Amino acid sequence: MAKRQNIPTVLTIAGSDSSGGAGVQADLQTFAALRVHGASVITAITAQSPERVVAVEAVRSEMIAHQLEAVFAGCTVRAAKTGMLLAERTVELVAEFWQQANRPPLIVDPVIASTSGTTLLRAGALRVLQRRLLPLATLVTPNVPEAERLSKLRIHSRATMRHAARALHEKYGCAVLLKGGHAARARNCVDVFWDGRDEVLLEAPRLAGGPWRGTGCRLSAAIAAGLAQGLNLNAAIAQAKAHVLDYIRGH
Repeated sequence: MAKRQNIPTVLTIAGSDSSGGAGVQADLQTFAALRVHGASVITAITAQSPERVVAVEAVRSEMIAHQLEAVFAGCTVRAAKTGMLLAERTVELVAEFWQQANRPPLIVDPVIASTSGTTLLRAGALRVLQRRLLPLATLVTPNVPEAERLSKLRIHSRATMRHAARALHEKYGCAVLLKGGHAARARNCVDVFWDGRDEVLLEAPRLAGGPWRGTGCRLSAAIAAGLAQGLNLNAAIAQAKAHVLDYIRGH
């Protein structure tokens, strides 16, 4: 038990992926790989294979609230991330919880749809996420389609990614890591970070294969793990990018 107490706890608030490739399962794998203790709040249950989502069912809001309360009652959570939230009331609960004092840094991965196209954030939930949750976030990590939904801008180049990152920060007040993996195919993938003061363009080689399921989950989980370990946001992102690249190369 004493050994466990020296390991920082990181929380994932996300959906369960029965295939194990994304969602809470991917987050917990990432936490273990980066040597932090993973706690979880399950927001939805999915039946899915590596190829498609068969069914999605939201967890009752009362149960989500009980999970949050139990985790924070028993653990010192150093950082947290959200993934699939699905329902409007779920987003409201998370926002209400993070409006309270002394909450840890929150990374919001705004999961709107699965790789195969299944809706994972209902329209009402998206509006609540924009209005209430993103202003409480430390960092939001949208891919290009998600950033287009959140910013209402068309993104088709590095210049428009940079513009959209600034627009998202201005609109929601949190730092932004706009992921370029969904952008037009090129030799390299570029992510754009903007926190209102510093801009960083993170470039990595585009690897053959894909699309890679669960990489967005793993990236946001790894960033949260880095923050829990005491890294600043820039260093946590750099560590997370390296971790995900290693993961893809190994699979």
